[in-house]
Amino acid sequence: MNKSEIIEDAELRMNGIDILNKNLGPSAALRFLSLLHHDATDYIEISKRIYKDQSVDDVFDRAKKQWS
Repeated sequence: MNKSEIIEDAELRMNGIDILNKNLGPSAALRFLSLLHHDATDYIEISKRIYKDQSVDDVFDRAKKQWS
């Protein structure tokens, strides 16, 4: 798949699960997914890390290019 292609959420989810199964095995993959599902996620902290040292204009420009 070309990195510039946008894939649907369902396909992305299935590809991710396939990769987890192949690399971790079914039991560990299920365990990993359940950890993500049950643990609280601090989306504000994740956003701070992702967008550190970026202006709103930088983020907007990158998003605009992605969806063009």
